[in-house]
Amino acid sequence: MKKIILTDGGMGQELVRRSKSEPTPLWSARVLIDEPDLVRDLHAEFIRAGARVITINTYSATPERLAREGAEDLFKPLQKRGIELARQARDEAGDTAIAGCLSPLFGSYAPALTISYQDTLDIYRRIVAEQADGVDLFLCETMASADEARAAVTAASESGKPVWVSWTLADHGKPHLRSGEAIATAASALDGLTVAARLVNCCRPEAIAAALPELIGLGGPVGAYANGFTSTEALKHGGTVDVLHARHDLGPDAYADQAIGWVEAGASIVGGCCEVGPPHIAALRDRLEQAGYEISGVLHA
Repeated sequence: MKKIILTDGGMGQELVRRSKSEPTPLWSARVLIDEPDLVRDLHAEFIRAGARVITINTYSATPERLAREGAEDLFKPLQKRGIELARQARDEAGDTAIAGCLSPLFGSYAPALTISYQDTLDIYRRIVAEQADGVDLFLCETMASADEARAAVTAASESGKPVWVSWTLADHGKPHLRSGEAIATAASALDGLTVAARLVNCCRPEAIAAALPELIGLGGPVGAYANGFTSTEALKHGGTVDVLHARHDLGPDAYADQAIGWVEAGASIVGGCCEVGPPHIAALRDRLEQAGYEISGVLHA
């Protein structure tokens, strides 16, 4: 029986729907302080839906984003709170691995907004230092360029914890990163670093399906988790997620159809990104079980 690791879905969009506050560029970070129960409860819902890996809700709590909004002093408190809430959810809802979050420093889908490689590495090391003691693995996610991923993976590897890297792909055309770089180029940039799994995320399911053969060809565990946006073009630097719109053809069953296709192609890690909520993960769990797969935690896979 093949083991499949099932991850959670997207936190940010689901929290926007549940919150009483209007989204801001730091919205998913502020909710950790202003409405922590929402975060804990959503983590717990994903666990009950079948997720065996959840990621702490610190995606937008990077030093650069906080400094841009005049809130850099919140960096350490937000990192701590993100870990605490994930642990509380695990205690409440059941066994799951907790992934640390190394996200794009400047925002998603913006590979051109870069600083030097060394400065990028130094910032990721600051994030790793705050998270390492409280997580089971590190997820370097939504990496839009080879250098961004190399810096994140380098910092995460220094923790001694397992490291997953997940690149975000252009939504159309031949499979490539949003930087325009080929998947093979991004993979070769990680030569000499230990990566436990390679994934792609936060792009159209169709882009993932097109990229999987090349990703699988690299060897080792492979995974995928798509978003449910019609397009990401409207989201600009410093913007808010309310400018993006959800597809109407990716309900729980339709999303599960897509993800089962990735598993059948060879993926061993699946879950969801933006606009993929607990009902989607529950539907995917059911489909995996019906197909005879064993849902496994990352630490026991």
